[in-house]
Amino acid sequence: MPRALRDLYPGLVCDLDGVVYRGADAVPYAVEGLSEVASTSPGGVVYATNNASRPPEQVAEQLRSLGLAVSGDHVVNSSVAGAQVLAGRLAAGSPVLAVGGGGVADALRGAGLSPVLPSEVAETIRPVKAVLQGYGPDVRASDLAEVAYAVQSGADWVVTNADRTLPTDRGIAPGNGSLVNAVRSAVDVDPEIVGKPGPLMYQLAAQRLGTDPEHTLGIGDRLETDIAGAHAAGMDSLLVFTGVHGVADVVAADRHLRPRYVAGDLRSLGEVYDEPVADGPGWRVGGLVGALETSAQPNVRFEGSDDGAAQGQDGLRIALRVLWAALDDGRISLKAAVSATQRWQ
Repeated sequence: MPRALRDLYPGLVCDLDGVVYRGADAVPYAVEGLSEVASTSPGGVVYATNNASRPPEQVAEQLRSLGLAVSGDHVVNSSVAGAQVLAGRLAAGSPVLAVGGGGVADALRGAGLSPVLPSEVAETIRPVKAVLQGYGPDVRASDLAEVAYAVQSGADWVVTNADRTLPTDRGIAPGNGSLVNAVRSAVDVDPEIVGKPGPLMYQLAAQRLGTDPEHTLGIGDRLETDIAGAHAAGMDSLLVFTGVHGVADVVAADRHLRPRYVAGDLRSLGEVYDEPVADGPGWRVGGLVGALETSAQPNVRFEGSDDGAAQGQDGLRIALRVLWAALDDGRISLKAAVSATQRWQ
């Protein structure tokens, strides 16, 4: 019997920016969908974000202001992951340059290390052993210069994430990856990235949920970080179209970045999710069948239901399977596949 996604997975690992909120504003239907999961799922939800600018408790405070019942223990950010990595290779109390928002220094202190702010470098007696660089809205060019100087002097360079952009309530802003690239242009060293798309944050989240990867669902809006990170940790993934990536991006995604599930928003967590199944040359959900129509303009042809169903989410999910299969065996070009998704854009 088909079941809702929230009933299929004892624990969920959910991204924040573009999924739960945009800046200070909640994404429509996110709070309602996640609150229902928290009240019915045995494991609940842990929020995993590449945004390292704030400590977990501050993030939890914002989530509570939106109506979610969470604590700092429900939040894992990339500065926590980065601090854990450095604590595993440095002596306790080692000085580490902390660049980004307050969450970076807070995570280093929590891991038993001594954060050094860029403004404090000149007064520090011991040279820093490493750098932990994360996003912060007030990061300055002089801060990035201190990162470059430390790396040139031999310090380990760990960055929380490489997201080039960040969704906000005003639009898309430069993210930590853009700041990291600015430093990379001045040094001949590649940083170590500990956030998504690596598996560490998802593994930490699963530990808090008490679930194994097979029974944990990763949720996000960005293919190359959220979906790739969930897959790296061995988790199924849900991509929602409320943030960075849309339908055209999903159909064009490399095989290892394809999500198992797609949905318009987090209402989908409480809705029955019928996965498409192969049906002859096409794919089917219930009585709706879609197959590739090869002509001057390749398209997905539907049978067995009205046009409204084909235009909806079942139709989109069928179309993605049809187009992915056609791309994989060379029956359609990438340009034609993207064009075939225009009705769902």
